[in-house]
Amino acid sequence: MTNSEGPTTVNPARQLHEAGQSLWLDSINRAMLGSGDLARYVDQLAVTGLTSNPTILGHAMAASHDYEGSLRALLAQGVSGPQDLVYAAAFEDLGQAANLFRPAWQASGGEDGYVSVEVPPDLAYDAPATVALARHLHAMAGFPNLLVKVPGTPQGLTVLEELVDAGIGVNVTLLFSDTHYLRTAEAYMRALERRLARGEDLAVPSVASVFVSRWDKAADSLLPKPLHGRLGVAMAQKVYSSYQSLLASDRWRDLEAGGARPQRVLWASTSAKDPALPDTYYVEKLASPGTINTMPEKTLIAFADHGTVGEMLRDDYASGEETVAEVAAKGVDVDALGESLQRQGARAFSADWSALLDAIAAKASSIRAVA
Repeated sequence: MTNSEGPTTVNPARQLHEAGQSLWLDSINRAMLGSGDLARYVDQLAVTGLTSNPTILGHAMAASHDYEGSLRALLAQGVSGPQDLVYAAAFEDLGQAANLFRPAWQASGGEDGYVSVEVPPDLAYDAPATVALARHLHAMAGFPNLLVKVPGTPQGLTVLEELVDAGIGVNVTLLFSDTHYLRTAEAYMRALERRLARGEDLAVPSVASVFVSRWDKAADSLLPKPLHGRLGVAMAQKVYSSYQSLLASDRWRDLEAGGARPQRVLWASTSAKDPALPDTYYVEKLASPGTINTMPEKTLIAFADHGTVGEMLRDDYASGEETVAEVAAKGVDVDALGESLQRQGARAFSADWSALLDAIAAKASSIRAVA
């Protein structure tokens, strides 16, 4: 890119990538692929991965006509159930995206360059069924740079452990607090230790997706203005400090010596919900080497246009805890809020998944009616 005076400059997205943070896109749709926008984000904005969830797939598939041709072809091939149709159509898109990210996956030795697909939210409470479906999804995908998403609820962490133990890469979603993160890291390491005891490969990828801006959306109305926009970043700071401490632990170093990869922290929910905050607020505050930031398309474009790469997120647990204490002193039960946010997120994903299946079933019925 060039400015009005002519010299070559590096846009903020590339600067952030060069500082050691991976940029993933929290969006996928057929128009983005067909227009070449995703390829441009890879080439120009250093995007190296992509996440999806029931809400994203619903917006892509149910709210446009872009998938009707695929659905018609899939129905003609004998694919009939709404869930099977959703996954088959989703993998058409995710496969194209995965090919764009394959160079990043290869160059990073499998630490970057992934796309994510979520298991049905309700199924994550059934570990054996989820493991079976995850194996099916990997086979169905036909590409290696895939992570299966499961919620970081207590039941979901059982699923995480079983999937990693089976050698399947996992994106653990809906984490909000330091406690959520540490439970996730513990389950991941237990699974790797089981594989180590059997003499199996430890290079099973995983990311821990920590949601940030939803803290402030929930808490700011209960807090004085000087504390607005601070709780989410403080919680992220605590997680980041715990992440760094874990990577320095003897337990992790033993696993790393056996070939294990870090379960990278991924910052999610990084768009600014409060119009009083800059639209690049969370991206700038969460800049941190060794982590991932997955952001909506609008936030990515805004940051590349006018974001700033400044001070990195500090490995300073005490500073984050000090802010949390200030919030608690104003009457907010932070621990209870974190649990509530996780439950709300799980319910929302479940509702969006059901709505998506209903919409695809209706589209399939319409196609059959005119066939």
